[in-house]
Amino acid sequence: MLLLLKSGISWKDLSDLAKEKFVTVATDAFGIRGRPTNLSRVAILSGLDRREVARLRRRAREQRTAPQGYMSKPTQLLHAWYHDLRYLDPSGKPRDLEIEGEDGSFAELVRRYAPGIPLVAMIKELRTAGAIADVDGKRLRALKRSYIPRDLNENLVRLWGSELQDLGTTCEHNLYRDQADPPRFDRRAISLRVDPKSLPQFREMLEREGQAFLERMDDWITAHELDAGSDEQGTGMRVGVGVYHIQDHVSRVKRKQARSAPHTAD
Repeated sequence: MLLLLKSGISWKDLSDLAKEKFVTVATDAFGIRGRPTNLSRVAILSGLDRREVARLRRRAREQRTAPQGYMSKPTQLLHAWYHDLRYLDPSGKPRDLEIEGEDGSFAELVRRYAPGIPLVAMIKELRTAGAIADVDGKRLRALKRSYIPRDLNENLVRLWGSELQDLGTTCEHNLYRDQADPPRFDRRAISLRVDPKSLPQFREMLEREGQAFLERMDDWITAHELDAGSDEQGTGMRVGVGVYHIQDHVSRVKRKQARSAPHTAD
């Protein structure tokens, strides 16, 4: 949740995305003889009513040809500032807007694209995010096209997302695999009673040993890759391994539990 909030994703954005994904997966993965799952069964599986399922299916079909993505209200506001003719100058760039007023003001922009959010609160939040700047104390200037509360590197966010997806896919495989299908390696080494003073040593060892392990795995993976010419039909598989650092604070309840099981490797 912390990463979502820092990235400007609201609970409504997450809720809308989750509902759409529930419908998409239920439609694609639970049909009979390769056909899409019918409307009633998707409603039962997802917990959504039939009307909502039908709406989300239509939206998914539309997004396959014209994806719109998910935008928070501040991002919708900034997007409009860069595209709505009411807020552009003759050259097509976002013009500086009077804070108060009816037509073409920032207050009107908020009412139109972020209804329900107080004007002062929106200005304060966008200022903090570095998305707008004051001009002469009476007008506001757009500096960014999207709202991100904390300055995050977009490529890092994509990388973290792909890592979470890989871990989730492995867990899903191990939970629901056929008996004939071997499990995928998924292990951890954890203690709830590590001395905080030893953390620098742990980081150093993990960097050294983890990097050496990944380099050995990378050599093995590279040696078993198909030649570029022989993989034209897409017969190759995506295979790899990930190593990550686990660290958080332990509650008093967990500390009491740890006395009987101070170390685990599972």
